[in-house]
Amino acid sequence: MLSRYASYTGLAVTLDGNVLTVMLNNPPLNAMTSDAHRELGQIWADAATDTDVRVIVMTGAGDRAFCAGGDLNRMVDGWPDHGRWQIGIAEAHAIVVGMLECPKPVISRINGHAMGLGATIALAGDITIIVDDAKIGDSHVNVGLATGDGGALLWPNLVGLVEARRHLLSGKPLSGADAKAKGLVTDAVSRDALDAAVQEWVDMFLAQSPKAVQTTKQALNLDILDKAKRYMDEMLRLETISWASPNHPEAVHAILEKRPPQFTNE
Repeated sequence: MLSRYASYTGLAVTLDGNVLTVMLNNPPLNAMTSDAHRELGQIWADAATDTDVRVIVMTGAGDRAFCAGGDLNRMVDGWPDHGRWQIGIAEAHAIVVGMLECPKPVISRINGHAMGLGATIALAGDITIIVDDAKIGDSHVNVGLATGDGGALLWPNLVGLVEARRHLLSGKPLSGADAKAKGLVTDAVSRDALDAAVQEWVDMFLAQSPKAVQTTKQALNLDILDKAKRYMDEMLRLETISWASPNHPEAVHAILEKRPPQFTNE
């Protein structure tokens, strides 16, 4: 491993030949940790300038989840710490813009459930391959938050506004197979076929001119990257408004306590 990746502790980062694997390593659900969140905002710039890296594989440890999103207990413990929240908001911006801006092709190996921020990270990849019986969804609304950290940006671009509204306003997830049918992901395969499907794309990218692949990715991402830079600050401001509402911790407490939430009108 090159020294530039030695400092990463929240993520498991390995370089094998020209393939950089970035793994969320908090099994079984790979819920986001503060270290992983911070490092996900940094890794794309490091990989972008590393001439040894020609392909990036983004995945999660184990076989249960790619990433279940935010840790519910950390959400409760961190409310209403505005300083901590603002740091997280800045990191969320860096994660999404960094993935879209990184010229190296990113293959999302979605090895299990991808929810909330986990879904955003998965869908920001260039090639997205999910286990067909895994669930993928942006459940921000279910914890009393707006989908400001990438969902409202990516989903309409991938499946159109009607389907984005259906799933983001309800928090309703899709199976991997349904996500493929709706065009949300590149492919959905059986668990046994996942690694072979990922390797097929890795081999194809390695067989092509690195600069051709990188500049094509940059051309394809011009529109969505422009939208990210223009709108994500406002999207994150709206998420901050929802975070400041007492209905956010109430939603999280209700999930943890397995009871219906008692929301107040606002």
